[in-house]
Amino acid sequence: MKHEISLGRRMAGLLIDWLASYAIALGFFAGSGGFADRVPNARIPTLIIFFVEMVLMLSFGGASAGHRVMGMKVVRFSDGQPPTPVQALIRTALICLVFTAVTFDENGRGVHERLSNTRLVNAR
Repeated sequence: MKHEISLGRRMAGLLIDWLASYAIALGFFAGSGGFADRVPNARIPTLIIFFVEMVLMLSFGGASAGHRVMGMKVVRFSDGQPPTPVQALIRTALICLVFTAVTFDENGRGVHERLSNTRLVNAR
């Protein structure tokens, strides 16, 4: 069975989540001054905000903001139910490593999906 979610949709959803986290980090945690002065201070807070957002939204709603905009949701591979908090934590930690999020098997599942026993499906 071929995976029906394209890499473009996956990346667009990830970009939406990352940009939202970046905007929050710039607004609240990057200090003051001009944009160029604040950007270096937002790097670590962006990653932390992204991690927390993904874990919470996947645990409680099965989809991050980017997933919702792109019409996707995360489910357990075994039964199609929403992911557990532990699965959301594992999936998000592996996505933050980047390498696992861009490596796919023959079914279109990333390493982060296989190791967390989840998959991305159409929400529409």
